[in-house]
Amino acid sequence: MAPILYDYCKMPMGDIWKEDGDKRCKLVIGILGLLVIVLLGVLLIFFIIKANSEACQDGLRAVMECRNVTYLLQQELAEAQRGFRDAEAQAVTCNQTVMALMASLDAEKAHGRKKVEELEGEITTLNHKLQDASAEVERLRRENHVLNARIADTDSASSQDSSCAAEPPLLILLLGLSALLL
Repeated sequence: MAPILYDYCKMPMGDIWKEDGDKRCKLVIGILGLLVIVLLGVLLIFFIIKANSEACQDGLRAVMECRNVTYLLQQELAEAQRGFRDAEAQAVTCNQTVMALMASLDAEKAHGRKKVEELEGEITTLNHKLQDASAEVERLRRENHVLNARIADTDSASSQDSSCAAEPPLLILLLGLSALLL
């Protein structure tokens, strides 16, 4: 009988190596895959431990607080912007009102100047009339004085008659003055 150690291989040697190579490749890929899974698991555990640490929790609280503060600041900014827009609208309205009032004031000034000119002309006319009336009063006073002197000469005896005679020229004088003013 033939020795057992020298068992005859029914497959060619290249096929044996090829079949063993496929098994080895699958084994290496499986081992590498298992190593990757174990490595990812370890990293995940490490990350979970770090994520639940006090420093990380403090960081998350700080982030939440920052978000809250940011939200409040955004609300305040929006409110300030609304207030600014309202103030701008009021400023535009005020500017339009000021412009309208300035135009009205200019028109009033022009009307006032015209009225002042009319009144100055009227005052000048009245001053001339007053001067004329004063001159007339002075003339009438002189005439009255002359008449009183004549009456006093003609009627020296009676002083009551003289005072009665002085009243009619004064009355004439006042009537003449009032006629001139009208």
